[in-house]
Amino acid sequence: MIRPLLTLSLALLIVAPAAAAPKKPKAPPPVTPAPVVAAERAFAADGLALGVKQSFLKHMADDAVVFQPEPMNAREAISRQPDAPGPKLEWWPIWAGISASGDLGFTTGPYAVGGTRRGHYFTVWKKQADGSWKWLYDGGPGSSAKDAPGPGSTPGFLPVSKHSAGDEATAWASAQAAEAALNEAAATDATSAYLAALVCEARVQGSPAPPAQGCSTFRAELATRGKFIAFKPLGGGASRAGDLAWTYGEADWAMGGRAMHGHYVRVWQFRAEGWKLVFDQILPAPPRKG
Repeated sequence: MIRPLLTLSLALLIVAPAAAAPKKPKAPPPVTPAPVVAAERAFAADGLALGVKQSFLKHMADDAVVFQPEPMNAREAISRQPDAPGPKLEWWPIWAGISASGDLGFTTGPYAVGGTRRGHYFTVWKKQADGSWKWLYDGGPGSSAKDAPGPGSTPGFLPVSKHSAGDEATAWASAQAAEAALNEAAATDATSAYLAALVCEARVQGSPAPPAQGCSTFRAELATRGKFIAFKPLGGGASRAGDLAWTYGEADWAMGGRAMHGHYVRVWQFRAEGWKLVFDQILPAPPRKG
C-alpha cells in the first residue's frame, strides 16, 4: 500500500497549482492636471447653464481673490454684481499644471465674449477637504487669442515636479524668498530679473500680444513692461508637496513718462535648481490717486 499512496501523493503534487505568489500592491496612478482641467470645464459649462455670476459663486473658494481693480475677496465682489444676464462668456483650458500632492493647480486658455475671442484667462485651483476643486484666483488680460487652440483641443500639461522644498509651510517661506529676490532685482532691471527666474516651459502674458511661450519669446513680452518695476507681494500659498506655489501682488512702473499701476499673479515650481517661474501675468489697473 505504501507505493500506491506515494505515487498518488507525487501525482497530486505535480498537478496541484503552485501557491499564488503574493500580489504586489498597485502603484498609484500618476498625478496629472486632468482633475484641474475637469474642474475648469465644469466651471465654464456652468457659466452657460447657470449664468456667469452663479457659476463664479458656485466654483470659488471662500478666500478667493479677484482684482476689481484692486485685490478683494471674490465672493464679496461678485455677490454685488447684478443677476441680469450679459453677453455670453466662454472659456476653455489649453494649458494646465498641478502639484505632486494633487492639491494645487492652475489652467489658462482663451476666453470669448459674445462669440468673439478677447483674451486669455488664468485660474488658480485648490482641492478642498471634501475632494472638490475651488478656484482661488481668476482673471486675465485682453490679448490676441485668434490663433489659440479651440474648445475641443487637448490641453498641454506642465510636467509635475519631482522635487520638494519641504512641507507646505517651509515651501511657502522659501517661495516667498524666491519672490523677494525677483522683486528686488526687478527694481533695477526687470527683464534680467525675469529671465533669471523663468524656465522655457513658462508662459508670460499681460500685453495685447498672445502669451509668450518659450525662452525665445519672453524678451518681447517683457519689453512691454517697464524697465524698472516695483513689486509688493500680497498673498498666495503653496502645495502640501512643497513643489508648487502661487503668488500675487502690486506692480508699479513707468512707460513713456507715465506712471503705471497694476497687479501680478505668478506660479512657481520647485525644481532641482530651486524655485523657478512657470507663469507670470501683469494686469494694468487705474493709476494710483495722489
